[in-house]
Amino acid sequence: MSNLDARPEEQVCVAGVSGDGVELLTARQVPLGGTRSMTVRRTIPQRARSLVGAWCFCDHFGPDDVSQSAGMQVAPHPHTGLQTVTWLFEGEILHRDSVGSLVAVRPGELNLMTAGVGISHSEESPQAGRPPVLHGVQLWTALPASALGAAPHFEHHADLPVAQADGARVQVFLGALTVGGARLASPATAYTPLVGAQVDLAPGARLTLDADPDFEHAVLTDAGQVRLQGMAVPRDQLGYVGPGQRRLVIEAGPSPARAVLLGGVPFGEDIVMWWNFVGRSHDDVARARDEWMAQVADDPADAAGVATQYTAGAPSRRFGQVRGYDGGPLRAPTMPDVRLRPRTRARP
Repeated sequence: MSNLDARPEEQVCVAGVSGDGVELLTARQVPLGGTRSMTVRRTIPQRARSLVGAWCFCDHFGPDDVSQSAGMQVAPHPHTGLQTVTWLFEGEILHRDSVGSLVAVRPGELNLMTAGVGISHSEESPQAGRPPVLHGVQLWTALPASALGAAPHFEHHADLPVAQADGARVQVFLGALTVGGARLASPATAYTPLVGAQVDLAPGARLTLDADPDFEHAVLTDAGQVRLQGMAVPRDQLGYVGPGQRRLVIEAGPSPARAVLLGGVPFGEDIVMWWNFVGRSHDDVARARDEWMAQVADDPADAAGVATQYTAGAPSRRFGQVRGYDGGPLRAPTMPDVRLRPRTRARP
């Protein structure tokens, strides 16, 4: 999914200092897509904390009724330096990208796109026969420096490990986690030690997980009442605990509950995020933005954005072309000519 902010801030993201207990990160409402926007609740990045392990972006959306609308319609747009992780609770999304992928993702399945040096993709609700409700999370992981030059690629995984324990069902979609004495490892490619999992809890369930003490962890509450390490994590908020934990305890209230567990080794590299790009410096991001706009508006006569065609993928084109989406690509927001002062930074 794209970050469709009309005026995205340049954000320097660094690993924050871990405090004691559970830190609550409150979501902010972010409209995506202008007049046809859907609203998401974004918990990271934010001023209090930029990253959880390599996880650098968390948007929570739905449940939205898409039966009387076009649903999600995100035109082709670029990414660098990250992986996009699409995970649904309800609904269906069709993914297209510049490496030739055309794949639908449904609940319990993983769409994982690795941008590497550069990729473009679109996401849309199928126009025929789609489920009436769209509900899920969109996550990004930052790639370490060793993977920034990787060739872009896409993975779809429909068979992911699941375990039952303590009245809970746990499905690991990225990384690995020990549940009820069994180690669940996703087949998806991860570039740093991390975990991403959906946790469904029966009423009153108390799930105890063996935690990697080198990891920091966070729990996003999607439905019901959830407690992490004994502290309530309200719906749409992210409960964070720092490294050093050998056990994680996730509990449900009197009704069924659902949460997303994220974790990983604290990311050891500073990153710069702007729009849909993750780099190591302002110049990295500015260069990517300029190369995307040169591809979108290759013809100087298209400077006003009248045309919707853009150059087909070729070795000289960083982001390639998404074929089959007829709405034209997204044009990047204007980026100031001067370096921006970072507004989102974790505590030093």
